[in-house]
Amino acid sequence: MWKSDGETLPVWPGRHYPMGATWSAESTNFAVHAPAATAVWVCVFDDAGVETRHSLTEVSLGIWHGELPGIAPGTQYGFRAAGPWQPEHGLRFNESKLLLDPYARAVSGTLTLDPAGYGYQWDAPEQLERTDSAPYVPRSVVVHDEFDWGGEQPIRRRWRDTVIYEMHVKGMTALHDRVPEELRGTYAGLATPAVTDYLRDLGVTAVELLPVHQFLSEPSLAERGLVNYWGYNSIGYFAPHNGYSSTGDRGQQVTEFKQMVKAFHAAGLEVLLDVVYNHTAESGPTGPTLSFRGLDDRAYYHRSHLKSAGEPFDDSYWDVTGCGNTVNAGTPAMLRLILDSLRYWVTEMHVDGFRFDLASALTRVDHEISMESHLLTAIGQDPVLRNVKLIAEPWDVSMEGYRVGEFPPPWVEWNDQFRDTMRDFWRGQTSGIRTVATRLAGSSDLYADDGRAPYASVNFVTAHDGFTLRDLVSYEQKHNEANGEENRDGTDNNRSWNCGVEGDTEDQEIVALRHRQAANLMATLCLANGVPMITAGDERGRTQRGNNNPFCQDNETSWIDWRPDDAWLDVYEITKTALRLRREHPALRQRHWFEGRPAIEGGPKDLAWLHPTGREMTGDDWYDEGLQVLGMFVSGAPLRSPGPRGEQQRDKSFVIWLNADAQPATLTLPANDWVHTGEVALSTDPKLPAGTLITAGQQLELDARSVLVLRAA
Repeated sequence: MWKSDGETLPVWPGRHYPMGATWSAESTNFAVHAPAATAVWVCVFDDAGVETRHSLTEVSLGIWHGELPGIAPGTQYGFRAAGPWQPEHGLRFNESKLLLDPYARAVSGTLTLDPAGYGYQWDAPEQLERTDSAPYVPRSVVVHDEFDWGGEQPIRRRWRDTVIYEMHVKGMTALHDRVPEELRGTYAGLATPAVTDYLRDLGVTAVELLPVHQFLSEPSLAERGLVNYWGYNSIGYFAPHNGYSSTGDRGQQVTEFKQMVKAFHAAGLEVLLDVVYNHTAESGPTGPTLSFRGLDDRAYYHRSHLKSAGEPFDDSYWDVTGCGNTVNAGTPAMLRLILDSLRYWVTEMHVDGFRFDLASALTRVDHEISMESHLLTAIGQDPVLRNVKLIAEPWDVSMEGYRVGEFPPPWVEWNDQFRDTMRDFWRGQTSGIRTVATRLAGSSDLYADDGRAPYASVNFVTAHDGFTLRDLVSYEQKHNEANGEENRDGTDNNRSWNCGVEGDTEDQEIVALRHRQAANLMATLCLANGVPMITAGDERGRTQRGNNNPFCQDNETSWIDWRPDDAWLDVYEITKTALRLRREHPALRQRHWFEGRPAIEGGPKDLAWLHPTGREMTGDDWYDEGLQVLGMFVSGAPLRSPGPRGEQQRDKSFVIWLNADAQPATLTLPANDWVHTGEVALSTDPKLPAGTLITAGQQLELDARSVLVLRAA
């Protein structure tokens, strides 16, 4: 129920900035962008859910604003906007729809599937739906938070020293027996020592959280009794998702999120957010009216300007995200919102960087991709944002959207070519190893030509999207039946090998081979030049039972199983060892490109590629499609990269051998001044355990499908 404002409370003129709800002890200022509206109300709800509507009478620069006295933090509110109903012109005003504040710092509740949540009538889409949506949609919350950061300073770790751990807030602790039950699946659960100590001990330096902006489940999922688990369906770009709060959704989630960040920072871990600015949860023209659509539809979303049969009431949305709409990051309103949101998470929430989902969609000028787009240009000159970590997923769902290697500094990129090359190599499906060498050395073919460093490549072999590492070596076909789409969803291009049996098996030889293959992939990832990204749980053998698209599986399919009896502890130990080697030896995480020549006169080459016979690779060797064994010599005497004061740095030298062949390989170590004596520092061949001593010129037999890392004395 609701009542009009009448004489209950005065509405002061207020200010058109800051946007959203700004609380003070005297009053709360409300400001919302809706330039084409004819009237706007701020709607305040009491604890009984009774709504009071207050007319905003002031408009400045297209922003409606007003100030209400006596509003307490934790108060729920929303907006209503009146104006033309002309969907074909991007005007979708409907005052019966309660709208989330695009700048809301917190959100209470969620979306209930009901026709009232839509601006149009389901059976007559050209007609307005006039039922009040307030009982069925989430509400904004007035927030005032005086969190004590205790003088905390940003970590600002260099890219070349960074190791990323991609995790889901809920999935990380939902089954964790050493996290208090009431905290499992929450921000507070991630802040416990059971998590922070584990990550620090493993050797990662940054957590990349799957979306934590307030998100909603798609109505199509709700109809199937499923939810959006991953969270790539944002509706509130300033609000921490309320479903991950252990303390409530009236603003407490803001404090809990900050406490989590503070705990990660105390453990030496940076916090990166996976952000989804490319589309919103309002979906296509037949989606619900929740926020942006009801305030300024034509400013927030790209239009196609094309007519097609089927939906004459509104066929103007342009979609390169696969989610029904594409945010127009080039309009002043949306560009301002994205930049304000990013700065808020850095300055107020103390996060250290962002990974941009489908980043190519955000670079569009009109419909064309431009690396000089408004958003990239604005971020590049922003004094706050240009100094945080910026990661692009350099593609969208369009054919022209694939832009790996093209994003400008200071951006780094997800490198799916590393993923595909290494998967093919270790499953024995590569046509020669020249591309393998390029990926191991940092993918200079993608990043060196525009002056970027090897760390511009964020290397990964798995991510949230696709098979887990264990499933990559256990399944060749996807098994997504539980998603309710008859196994049609998810990629068919898995580049996986099940080692001879699909799925679980009692055959111990196959099980051992799978463990070794997983360890090989993990060691290759951690020791390659670039920035490694590990998917949460891969280091301990997490499985999704062959589901390569569990975005809607909020259950044990997606959660990490922390029981020791199911853990692949050998893979964990290889991962931990590889990350320790990387951390302790700057030769394995260099800033400068290898040049294949000595760093100093008379010294060894900084990088050399070795044939199994011990000689350097020749041109013919690189095109030998039958060669599946490769040695990589990395010199530490000295490093090409200088120290912090320009001094010459020295480190151990390494030879890394990769044998992806189905047969053992006889290796002859180079009998020169590169490696005289040394030891095995890491091995997936049980016959050559770590600590084994080696001598120059010695022959070694490296078992089939194995990695061997030799460290010079």
